[in-house]
Amino acid sequence: MKRFLIEISIIILILSLIYSCIYTYVDVAFEGSLPDNFSGHLSFLWRGFYMGLPASFLINGSACGIKFYQELGKIERDHILLQQAHLENQLKLLQDQINPHVVFNILNHIHILMKHDTELADYLLMKFSDILRYQLYHCNQNLVPLDKEIEYLQNLIEVEKLRWGNELDVKSTFKLNSKKALIAPLLLVPFIENAFKYVCRLPGQTGYVKISCKEENNTLYFYVENSYSEMAVHKKKDGGIGLQNVQKRLKLQYPDAYDLKIESDNLIYKVNLTLKLSENEQ
Repeated sequence: MKRFLIEISIIILILSLIYSCIYTYVDVAFEGSLPDNFSGHLSFLWRGFYMGLPASFLINGSACGIKFYQELGKIERDHILLQQAHLENQLKLLQDQINPHVVFNILNHIHILMKHDTELADYLLMKFSDILRYQLYHCNQNLVPLDKEIEYLQNLIEVEKLRWGNELDVKSTFKLNSKKALIAPLLLVPFIENAFKYVCRLPGQTGYVKISCKEENNTLYFYVENSYSEMAVHKKKDGGIGLQNVQKRLKLQYPDAYDLKIESDNLIYKVNLTLKLSENEQ
């Protein structure tokens, strides 16, 4: 700032001196005479110098304004790029926290089934390969086709249904009207995981999970409902990282474009999400 002020002062002085000389030349050219003594000459130059100060300030002010405007634009661009990089890092971190959790659960299911039903374990292993293929080759994108994400969720639900068998009543419906709709990958997974993780599985009771997903007019309506027990309530207080992650992702990727309602009443847990989707223009 000190250097800037010194440079501006020097430029103003130089411009004023130049204006003083120009004023003197023009005045002499029109009037044809100069004062005879030195003090008269000096007074004449000082008058031109003082008259040139406002013009010098105006010229410097305009130049500084243009320069500041250019610098501000550069700072804003750098700030946007920094925000974008920070956003991508946050989303990558949140997504990486989701992927291993899904993989661990499925592998654990298969490990248990290998001891009792190798045929079912083999079928689940094939489903797991489809799930893993999706995570490896599609989830590194910011947005994925909604139909691919739904197919992934259906595989996930099928794994859970086969795992729990008659212990759970699982109903799921999916309806898509557009093939161009896009969604952030693995965004809905934590809701489904939580439903199966905390569903009521007390002896003598059959818990249920109800999942509904509908896309209409480029808007997604996603609903999950499950029964749970009092034991699950205390268990849930110590976890819930998946739910926290998806809430952060919604705020980062869909600001002002979603409505999330989570209700828990009469041992029934409900998640209702309305999401404005992106669209593939190709």
